[in-house]
Amino acid sequence: CWFFVFSALVRNIERPAREMSETQPGLDLDSLSLDQLSQVKQQEEQRLKALTDQYGQLRAGNARFHSAKDALENLKASDHSSSTKEIMVPLTESLYVPGKIKDSNKIMVDLGTGFYVEKSSKDACSFLDRKMKLVEANSSNVLKVIQGTKMNMQNIQIAMQGKMMQIRARQEASVHQAKDASERDN
Repeated sequence: CWFFVFSALVRNIERPAREMSETQPGLDLDSLSLDQLSQVKQQEEQRLKALTDQYGQLRAGNARFHSAKDALENLKASDHSSSTKEIMVPLTESLYVPGKIKDSNKIMVDLGTGFYVEKSSKDACSFLDRKMKLVEANSSNVLKVIQGTKMNMQNIQIAMQGKMMQIRARQEASVHQAKDASERDN
């Protein structure tokens, strides 16, 4: 009997967003030098890139779960048309062999890390719904962390601009002091 197989997401996709949300708590930006602020900004940029990549993986994973659910619903919808269904079974991403589904109520579901379990089509649908909710929740959490990281970067940029203004003010003050001193000497 041929089984309809669903692939689960890579385990990184289900990693909770809280693992990505750790930063240096209570960092006083005003006490840092311009070089230190630049380093912190670079770290936050790298963090933002990693978070954005993870968000993209989550969205792609959610799309795969939706695609799997659509395929399962199409299989259930065509269940009444004939006793066996012809399909193309993927051997690789670009290599397929013809196959027939004899019992469309027996679905093999990939739980991840090479573990498969046979489920009824109803249970497989429920499994996919739970996975989609989990991925959606993680996507939402990662999006919140992305927004927080963007705010951190804006605050760092503001602190850097403040430091630059302080440096300019000191330079202008020393130029004025030197000018005043040279006028007094004349």
